[in-house]
Amino acid sequence: MIRIYTSPSCSSCRKVKKWFEEQKMPYEERNIFTAALDEKELKDILAKSENGTEDIISSRSKIVKENNIDLESLTVKQLIEFIKENPSVLKRPIMVDERRIQVGYNEEEIRTFIPAAKRYAEWCCSSENCENYATCAHAKDKL
Repeated sequence: MIRIYTSPSCSSCRKVKKWFEEQKMPYEERNIFTAALDEKELKDILAKSENGTEDIISSRSKIVKENNIDLESLTVKQLIEFIKENPSVLKRPIMVDERRIQVGYNEEEIRTFIPAAKRYAEWCCSSENCENYATCAHAKDKL
């Protein structure tokens, strides 16, 4: 199941949810302000981020700036506690599935969450490589 970490005032979060709904793909929404993130979730997010804190934490956050927080000097345990106490430091939206993470709304990159079989079917139908193109309901949606 895909989890999307959001906040109510985030326009990119609304775009991501709309995209998943248009693709008819189920997701679990987690509002970072109303549902406290637990240690397991945060470890999962950190483990999947390629560049560690740089990918998921806004260094321009008021809390980080005003308190001169050196994120690189924090232990994992300290970092998790910091995020739990200050969820607003997280960039949004954050999308996570079993294998990957994406931060922010990017029209090209978000397609990686579409199952491979569906991407292949779309490619066939849109490129007329499908032997059933004339009768394919998916292809008719593309016309």
